[in-house]
Amino acid sequence: MRWLLRWILVSAIGLLVVAPVASAAPPAILVVGDSISTGYGVAVEESWVAKLRKRLAARGYAHRVVNASVSGDTTSSGLARLPDALAQHDPAVVIIELGGNDGLRGQPASAMADNLAEMVEQSQAAGARALLLGLRLPPNYGPAYTEQFAEVYRKVAERSGAALVPRMLEGVGERRDRMQGDGIHPNASGHSRILDNIWPHLRPLLEGSGGH
Repeated sequence: MRWLLRWILVSAIGLLVVAPVASAAPPAILVVGDSISTGYGVAVEESWVAKLRKRLAARGYAHRVVNASVSGDTTSSGLARLPDALAQHDPAVVIIELGGNDGLRGQPASAMADNLAEMVEQSQAAGARALLLGLRLPPNYGPAYTEQFAEVYRKVAERSGAALVPRMLEGVGERRDRMQGDGIHPNASGHSRILDNIWPHLRPLLEGSGGH
């Protein structure tokens, strides 16, 4: 019996020695957006989110990008989905690209502001850094509403401490050669410019979040 116990002990020690040590998963960047971030109308590899993955790898960042965007999403639906996404992916950074569908539907700017603020708060409470992607509406929605809409992002960022891209579609929305025929969604060239607009504001959030 003693030799049997010794054999079991030696075997167990051997298993402990050769068992591989699980490595920590790379930090996640969670993108919560609408059809712009799903890459509507362009090839999968041409969306700004796919281009972000390539840029991170090329520049030595180990971050993985989780695209939790859904075409047609409003800030309300994005907020409803966020808790599960935070719990599942434990992101280091959350990029929030929402509000366009709120504006196109003429929803109150105050409700949109409340939803975005809650998304930022939940992200920060989960230990993530938040980045808001600001949008502007076409002028045909009237100067009062378009100004209220644009101010939502700035005010939410100021109050919450979230990072902000003031105009995600700068150099895109006003360029027909960077937009699809519907005048709403960017083409492949437009997605490249979107990433260039986002990158200077995202890069500081990656420092100190691991994976580099």
